[in-house]
Amino acid sequence: MNVITEYLYGAYGSNLNKDQMSFRCPNAKAVTSYELKGHALKFRGVADVEEASSTDSVPLGLWKITDECEKSLDRYEGFPNLYTKRFIQTKHGLVMIYVMVEQHTVCPPNSGYLNGIAVGYFDFKLDNTLLKDALTHSYSHQNNLQRWRPRQL
Repeated sequence: MNVITEYLYGAYGSNLNKDQMSFRCPNAKAVTSYELKGHALKFRGVADVEEASSTDSVPLGLWKITDECEKSLDRYEGFPNLYTKRFIQTKHGLVMIYVMVEQHTVCPPNSGYLNGIAVGYFDFKLDNTLLKDALTHSYSHQNNLQRWRPRQL
């Protein structure tokens, strides 16, 4: 007998987009939104979150996912090389999020990727002010990319 385990995943980037998630994880169910306090949204070509001051926060879309969904997300997120997993306790229970392994640089995303995230903000009825702030920050810090060198594989 197959037992399907469901648990919560917190999306803050392209996985907020309900159409994209229905393609990646057909069994995922959108649950609600959640404000992850003490973290900031950053763009490193793709979306990332990092610990920040207690006044900062990142809106998340919470999804109920299965083990199969997680496997699909692992492939999409480049786990464990590009992103790793972190578990956070929320009022909704334990939530898994992906966090980039290397957090050395900030650079803007491409317009198609950003557009997908913007649709996700609309899907979850999130205020896009923090998304705009992260984008502005990424453009103002993109010159730092020239000083950053990726680790050797």
